[in-house]
Amino acid sequence: MKRISCAILGATGTVGQKFITLLESHPQFEIRELVASPRSAGRRYDEACAWKQDQPMPTSIAAMTVLGTDAPLQSRVLFSGLDSSVAGDVETFYADAGHVVISNSKNHRMDPDVPLIIPEINPDHFALTRAQKRSGCIVTNSNCSTMFLAMALAPLHRTWGIEWVQVTTMQAISGAGYPGVASLDIIGNVIPYISDEEEKMETEAQKILGTLSGGRIVPAAFAVSAACNRVPVIDGHTETVTVRLTGGVRPNVEEIAAVLQEWKGMPQEQRLPSAPQQPLQIMSEADRPQPARDVLRNAGMSTMIGRIRHDPIGSFKMVIMGHNTIRGAAGAAILNAEAMLALGYLDAPQ
Repeated sequence: MKRISCAILGATGTVGQKFITLLESHPQFEIRELVASPRSAGRRYDEACAWKQDQPMPTSIAAMTVLGTDAPLQSRVLFSGLDSSVAGDVETFYADAGHVVISNSKNHRMDPDVPLIIPEINPDHFALTRAQKRSGCIVTNSNCSTMFLAMALAPLHRTWGIEWVQVTTMQAISGAGYPGVASLDIIGNVIPYISDEEEKMETEAQKILGTLSGGRIVPAAFAVSAACNRVPVIDGHTETVTVRLTGGVRPNVEEIAAVLQEWKGMPQEQRLPSAPQQPLQIMSEADRPQPARDVLRNAGMSTMIGRIRHDPIGSFKMVIMGHNTIRGAAGAAILNAEAMLALGYLDAPQ
């Protein structure tokens, strides 16, 4: 199969670099163009980019010339890791020009005609792209913290229904980009505020778990209360979650664990290249999951779940954790592209 050409918007940033590492040997997509801010445009990528990944910069990428955010592009698929300060207008510009923009940015997530996709949960929402009044389309993945929460809630919501969710996050510093949080602020400290994070968590999960009806998304009815914190961890967002199921039903812990462990979706059924075989992995150890030990399990594409136990106010509580720049960002966008291709939303190359 000939690979589909793609471009990376925001290629010099943290998420842009992660796109490069995940797409370097991808069987379906090939990086042809790199796009970044005007200060990087016209320069070789290795000159414009402060590379911060664990593996070396691919030599084929290093020599590419960075294009500006107003440059005409040849690639069909554009993966966007742009900063939200510029993402909205740039993504709209390229979607209007006929490109499929698959975005990690927040700007269009809550637009009524833009699907907010986790393909294990709501692949039917891709149908919204056909109603967008653009030559191309925009598809988004969720905020990184919402990603792991929504994945954990989906099988519970479908099995028992959910009344409310309370979540407290402990979010890694890589989620702030580079250079991120100043060392004097984060070392030996916890910062109990991340701009816009709580608002995103309190609205995105309902759209993802909502129902497509009459060409629009009817959000799921449960409420989410979020408290978000930045902690001195490099990669891996940990969340403590309390859930009240519909009617206050209290299944036993073994039932809850089985529903979570057995859950799979369209990416697993289609065996998409980036799909984890086990999207939710239950950990039985009393002190897991832990970012330092578990964040790269299943190539960073699974949500790890542990400490499932009954709660005196809700129905039960648990700890969830996932890799914020892989499943919570670049890996999620790539999985969305794979799902679009499998479902016929991308034109296959001739």
